[in-house]
Amino acid sequence: MSAATTPSTRLLDNYVGGQWTPASGTEELDVTNPATGEVLARVPLSSSSDLDAAVRAARAALPEWRAVSVIARARLLFALREGLEARKEELARAVTTEMGKTIVDGRAEVARMIEMVEAACAIPTTMQGRILEDVATNVDAETVRQPVGVCAAIVPFNFPAMVPFWFLPFAIGCGNTFVLKPSEQVPLTQQIAFEVLDGLGLPPGVVNLVNGGREVVEGILDHPGIDAVSFVGSAPVARIVYERAAKAGKRVQALGGAKNHMVVMPDAVIDKTVDGLIASGFGAAGQRCMAGAVVVTVGEAHDKLMPALREATGKLRVGDGIEEGVDVGPVVSATARDRIRDWIDRGVSEGASLAVDGRDVEGDDVPADGSYVGPTILDGVKPEMSVAQEEIFGPVLTVINVGTLDEAIEVVNSSRFGNGVSIFTESGASVRHFRHEVEVGMVGVNIGVAAPVAFFPFSGWKDSFLGDLHAHGPDAVEFYTRKKTVTSRWFSSGQGHGQYFVEK
Repeated sequence: MSAATTPSTRLLDNYVGGQWTPASGTEELDVTNPATGEVLARVPLSSSSDLDAAVRAARAALPEWRAVSVIARARLLFALREGLEARKEELARAVTTEMGKTIVDGRAEVARMIEMVEAACAIPTTMQGRILEDVATNVDAETVRQPVGVCAAIVPFNFPAMVPFWFLPFAIGCGNTFVLKPSEQVPLTQQIAFEVLDGLGLPPGVVNLVNGGREVVEGILDHPGIDAVSFVGSAPVARIVYERAAKAGKRVQALGGAKNHMVVMPDAVIDKTVDGLIASGFGAAGQRCMAGAVVVTVGEAHDKLMPALREATGKLRVGDGIEEGVDVGPVVSATARDRIRDWIDRGVSEGASLAVDGRDVEGDDVPADGSYVGPTILDGVKPEMSVAQEEIFGPVLTVINVGTLDEAIEVVNSSRFGNGVSIFTESGASVRHFRHEVEVGMVGVNIGVAAPVAFFPFSGWKDSFLGDLHAHGPDAVEFYTRKKTVTSRWFSSGQGHGQYFVEK
């Protein structure tokens, strides 16, 4: 059964060994539209035997795929890029329908998904090794890159299109084979992506998709046939993944949670700053690991910023993200909705004030059965409050006011997370000091979401990342290849070859 089957009636298949394959597990979950509560499909909770079949297919395909020239692999990635481009609106609408973000956000996500493939198309250049002639008399040394083997990725609900493609195109471009476990909450988008992959004529087993839950995740961490694991999710689970997979001898990159700060200086351009804060804090209903969650105003910036920020937030349109013109869609589930509302209640109980209250959002655009939390701003927050320390993962901005830039940097650095941070200012000196001192992997200057483009690594720090090599950019090639260094001497090379060329 392929992704073309009627969504409301179908049970999703896995993709194993070049074929759409029913899962052997007996448990299933509903895939729902968080905007309306509508059931879109059923997703199987595959068994360990389903995973094992995918790993065995990937292992069997490895010799043939590795033997394909790197240029031919890159050309197949070019074809993948064109296939995704041809279905980009379908992919975007799938993202919005199963995850909830607005269609504008969905289109932007798919554009970034395609950008990842474009970056991976450079593999014939980025995978090159090094050579040094005459390290000793008539001795040369060279380092080449070879594939790691069978690679797997465990990906989250918040970016159904993009995050799997942080890994897949780079892995197969480097000559590895691949097993993907999408989030069981949002499996539909990757059904479309794998239809495109199915049309490329790859050797069976190069790419595989296994739907499932905890059993599949644990199987990936432990399976002896998997050589490398990539993970994106919460910080506690990232640590479990990192430790368990590494103990099993695997190469691991585990991207965890975040609590990103946005520092506003007194000289910030207020209208542009408000745009950046709103896009960062409320885009995708705050369900991004690069979402700005804590606004840190410095000195008089607080009183300059808050009236404009409250006014702009109040104008945001909440509703079904598939509708053009909606600014904030639902969160991913009713469970997430209730958890986020509880966090807002906790912030108030800790002493914060509600500058904007989105707990009981309603209106003509808001379906009654949806999972909605409106944009919310908690002002008067202190750095030690739990709402300032813990990841809420919803459309909630907390505002802290401090006296100096150094105090703002102290607030940022006191967090156990170190994913992203932004500063809004027109002072080059402030930016220079800030970017040098903050203990965070991705920094934005007058940019609310400092996520790097595909050609640079997604470089979180501290509890936001466990591992040595980050996702995409040059780190991807490092992660998906092993170095082999060859030192060679040819005893005939120092004599005779000159005569050979004379005689010829």
